[in-house]
Amino acid sequence: MLTIDHSAATGMSEDVRVRFVDTVGFVADDAWGALDLAEIDGVTVRVHWTDQPYHWHVNDGSEVFVVLEGAVDMRYRDEGKERVERLTPGRVCVAEEGDQHVAHPVPAARILVVERKGSV
Repeated sequence: MLTIDHSAATGMSEDVRVRFVDTVGFVADDAWGALDLAEIDGVTVRVHWTDQPYHWHVNDGSEVFVVLEGAVDMRYRDEGKERVERLTPGRVCVAEEGDQHVAHPVPAARILVVERKGSV
């Protein structure tokens, strides 16, 4: 962790902590293992690594899902029909409360997920 003292420039004596995290080499012990980055007002920011699908679930709150590396086939249900959208690096999926979906990595992926702490 890098600590920067801004007291000389600002006249303030507080330290600002800045972290730089390289997620490129992150591989979890198990599918969907996570690297916790931050918690902000009950919302978690995590990087997940997986080479296996998650499970079908219904969101209990909003979720932001960003593929960092690899690809993910996001399968979701819309008006009773299953649909698939391929997510590649930089593509974002925003799922809201009540949305049904499951993520299938192709073949493995690193994903940034922002959601309420303890969410499904």
